[in-house]
Amino acid sequence: MSSENWTVRKILTWTTQHFEKRGVDAPRLTTEVLLAHTLKTTRVRLYVDLDRPLEKTELAAFRALIERRMAGEPTQYLTGVREFYNRPFKVDARVLIPRPETELLVEAALHKLPKDGPGLALDVCTGSGCIAISLAAERPQATVMATDLSEDACALARENAQALGVAERVTVLQGSLYAPLPLDARFDVVASNPPYIATAEIPTLSAEVRREPHMALDGGPDGLVLIRKVIAGARRVLKPGGLLAMEIGETQGDAVKALLQAAGFDDARVEKDLERRDRLAFGTQPVASQPQG
Repeated sequence: MSSENWTVRKILTWTTQHFEKRGVDAPRLTTEVLLAHTLKTTRVRLYVDLDRPLEKTELAAFRALIERRMAGEPTQYLTGVREFYNRPFKVDARVLIPRPETELLVEAALHKLPKDGPGLALDVCTGSGCIAISLAAERPQATVMATDLSEDACALARENAQALGVAERVTVLQGSLYAPLPLDARFDVVASNPPYIATAEIPTLSAEVRREPHMALDGGPDGLVLIRKVIAGARRVLKPGGLLAMEIGETQGDAVKALLQAAGFDDARVEKDLERRDRLAFGTQPVASQPQG
């Protein structure tokens, strides 16, 4: 890629073809996102300015992004942002990149929180804070707590809460699962997207996914180590009738449903994502029982 006569049109065509040859996912979309980021504009505006030539500094910056993307760095880490539930979340190598299917988890949790009244929610393994912050933003009277073992992730989640205007109602605590919570904390809903990939499967993941934090991916030998702990702890912190909502791996539905039933949850069930794969697991705290432990 020389510095001569590179217009937006030419850049879009050349880079898309280059990404296609190298097997980059969504080559056209990736090109548009990276070029719009470089030019500090929108993807739509690129097509208004197709004949606009790039300056040498812009071309150099875009070339650097191409090289990093070809080396396996995720697009979202390159741009530093990921849209989630219609809001821009800052993301970087400290956290897992939010996935579209996790929006279904947010949707389910929202049904348990009053639209026009107070509610208390917990997000376990919060990462970027996308679940906790989305719940707070969609339910203006809700109070949300969030935990993560990684202090780096907690710092980024707090940044996102501040940037998206909900920092007063989202408390991010560093520590393992339920350990950082006040002893008397009881929640209407516990939502969690815990690590659920089996350790042996991680080397088989794409180069992009392997760039994400190992801690946020590794669910132990069977992928269920953290899920078991999330289920057990939820019985202790949910109010009677409260909801546990989790994201799970597509092959884990039967196992997780059995774990929920064994833990004493009512209405244990698994639901599918938009591609008809097991993705969400739910359990309801029995109304007549007291929290466990």
